[in-house]
Amino acid sequence: MPKIFFEDFHVGASGECGPRSVTRDEIVAFAREFDPQPFHLDEEAAKSTFVGELIASGWHTCALMMRIMFDGMIHNSSSMGAPGMEEVKWQKPVRPGDTVTARWNVLETRSSRSRPEMGLVKLRIDLLNQRGETACQQLFWMMAGRREKGFAKEPGASDQGNGAAISSPEPAVSASPRGLANLEAKAQITMPKLAGALAYFDDLVVGETNSIGSCHFTAENIIRFAKAFDPQPFHVDPEAAAKSHFGGLCASGWHTGAACMRKLIDRRAALRDAMLAKGLTPPAMGSSPGFTDLVWHKPVYAGDRIDFASTLVSKRPSASRPRWGLIFSRNTGTNQKGELVYSFVGSVFIERRPS
Repeated sequence: MPKIFFEDFHVGASGECGPRSVTRDEIVAFAREFDPQPFHLDEEAAKSTFVGELIASGWHTCALMMRIMFDGMIHNSSSMGAPGMEEVKWQKPVRPGDTVTARWNVLETRSSRSRPEMGLVKLRIDLLNQRGETACQQLFWMMAGRREKGFAKEPGASDQGNGAAISSPEPAVSASPRGLANLEAKAQITMPKLAGALAYFDDLVVGETNSIGSCHFTAENIIRFAKAFDPQPFHVDPEAAAKSHFGGLCASGWHTGAACMRKLIDRRAALRDAMLAKGLTPPAMGSSPGFTDLVWHKPVYAGDRIDFASTLVSKRPSASRPRWGLIFSRNTGTNQKGELVYSFVGSVFIERRPS
């Protein structure tokens, strides 16, 4: 039974969850499955990349934040999930051997007008390393059950986690639009989001949309991911999931994101190989400063097939790195029914055409 309800979250309240040490083996294992880029896989290969060293994938960082928050707070709360993320910023790399702690702060609260059994809590979570540096920051609204409305008596009461599970079928708050102009200045290191074909920055066409592949979500892979990063009942227990408002076993939102990342990398690798076969030199890809406006529109259920696509929405030369440009893309996932289940606006550095 939950111990922490909406009424217990007050503006200014804060807490810490963790710490947790991050090993090289888990960084590489996650990257092999979801983000197989050189700077996530091998120290020597990473030296010649934009990053220059072995670091954790950004999706791995977010999944770790979810697990730390679940262990430290969410499993005791009346969390009903989050409709998405307003913003995620990757400010410092997570390296092998780092010890990270999640610090959460309540920025705002308000009652839900459409669902009296819950309230809304605006949270900021900072993932701090052992040097006190912020590696990752998340800003989002969490849905929490109310004690006074008898939330604890309802079946499947503990729905999704703080911004790391898929959203309710009827999210109470959508991620609000955020400007992208400041992302580059705040950029450090992590995961790319490729919008179009593998081309130099100068050749990419704003408005171009590309299919980037499909992923079949099975009960087995949903449960395996959730046990590692998001072990809430509706992600790991089919019977409990059937009693929740989801009505069935569904994937963690971070699982959806990681699967999308894998399809981006696979498509990029295929395009790179095709260019090399023609004797062409592929452009180098850099890192990503983060993303905005992530929305989990619909649950991803066991058995769903999600088709991912990406549209280049804007680009600009880098002010700080003349060899590079920064591109912004809207990445989406659509299920076999044609329903949009997932979207976000991501950014990544890409090499400019050599003069």
